[in-house]
Amino acid sequence: MEFKPNYLRPFISFVKKQHRPFKARIEDETSKICRNSEIGEFKTGDLSGIQVHKFRFDNREWLIAYHVKEGIVEVVLIDFFQIGTHENFYQDLKAYLQSKGWYK
Repeated sequence: MEFKPNYLRPFISFVKKQHRPFKARIEDETSKICRNSEIGEFKTGDLSGIQVHKFRFDNREWLIAYHVKEGIVEVVLIDFFQIGTHENFYQDLKAYLQSKGWYK
């Protein structure tokens, strides 16, 4: 089964502003997620259906929020919503998902 990344605007905007070593690390982490989509922790409650993968870089813990969508012809699309540190991460993610009609 093929896993295809779909980077959404908040994710792209954040990555674009980062320095090269961190961008490379983000690319490595998203590749890991595409190879094994079960690597992240499933969220519950308002964020059910979302998975979060944690990794460390420069002595900080970073989180990547994503959602796996099953495709029609054995292509799985992985939506990468957001990346950031733990501070306000879930609050910002919830606000973004509400604005996009993910849940009511």
